Amino acid sequence: MSKYIIAYHGGKNPSTPEEGAKGMEKWQAWITNLGDAIINPGTPLSMNKTVSKTGISDPDESQSLSGYTIVQAENMDKALQMAQSCPFLEMGTLEVAQVMEMKQEK
Repeated sequence: MSKYIIAYHGGKNPSTPEEGAKGMEKWQAWITNLGDAIINPGTPLSMNKTVSKTGISDPDESQSLSGYTIVQAENMDKALQMAQSCPFLEMGTLEVAQVMEMKQEK
């Protein structure tokens, strides 16, 4: 099995505590449903900056990295199926990338 990062892009903060609780409940149900496929349920992120050779800037809000989850799956198609059921899609987009295993030479 390979590992995949599901990266969350965009989204917005809930406007009320109740909205936040409802969103968290949906996300926790999704994580629970994935069961043993979860390697790291992840965490939300904030205060993003884009660094390039020309300097530091604020990222486009809709593309700003806002969190991640790490799963294991047989292949990319299975990882994409997991991502398609993520409730974060109600407010943003997801990017799925396979984690490349690198061997370190001694």
